[in-house]
Amino acid sequence: MSLMDKIGQLGVNGWLFAAQVVNFLILLVVLYFFAYKPVMKMLDERARKIKESMDEVQKVKNQATHSEEEFKKKIDAAGKEGQEVIARAMRTGEEARQRAQVEAKQEAQALVEKSRVEIQRERDETISELRQEFADLAVVAAEKVIGKSLDKEAHRQIIDQVLDESSSLKKK
Repeated sequence: MSLMDKIGQLGVNGWLFAAQVVNFLILLVVLYFFAYKPVMKMLDERARKIKESMDEVQKVKNQATHSEEEFKKKIDAAGKEGQEVIARAMRTGEEARQRAQVEAKQEAQALVEKSRVEIQRERDETISELRQEFADLAVVAAEKVIGKSLDKEAHRQIIDQVLDESSSLKKK
C-alpha cells in the first residue's frame, strides 16, 4: 500500500492533499518574497531609525549637559568679574576719599599759613602805627614838659632809636 492509499483510508483525497501541500509551499515562497522580506526590511528600517533617534537623543542630552556646564562656568565667571568690579569701585572710592582728605588738609594748611601771614602783617602794621602814635605823643608830651617846640623829625629819630633798643632788649 502506498502513501496515497493510506491517506485515502483516512477519508482524505491524496491527490487533493498533495495539491494543497504544493499550493501551501508555493504560497509560503510567494509570501516570503513579497510579504516577509518587505515586512522585515520595514522593521529593520524602523529599528535603525529608532536607534538613530536614540543616538540623536543621547547626543542632544550630552550637548545640553555640556551647555549647562558652560553656562554655569560663565555665570561663575560673571559673578567673579562682578565682584572684581565692585572691589575696584570700592578701592577707587576709597582712593578718591583719601585724595579729598589730603586736598582738604592741604587747603586747610594753606589757609592757616595765609592767615598767619595776614595776622603777622596786620600785627606789624599795628605795631608800626602804635610806634608812630607813641612817637607823636612823646613829642607832644616832651614839648609840654620842656615848654618849647622841638624839631619833630629829630625827636622822632630819637624815639625810634629808643624803641628799637627796647625791642631788641625784649627779644634777648
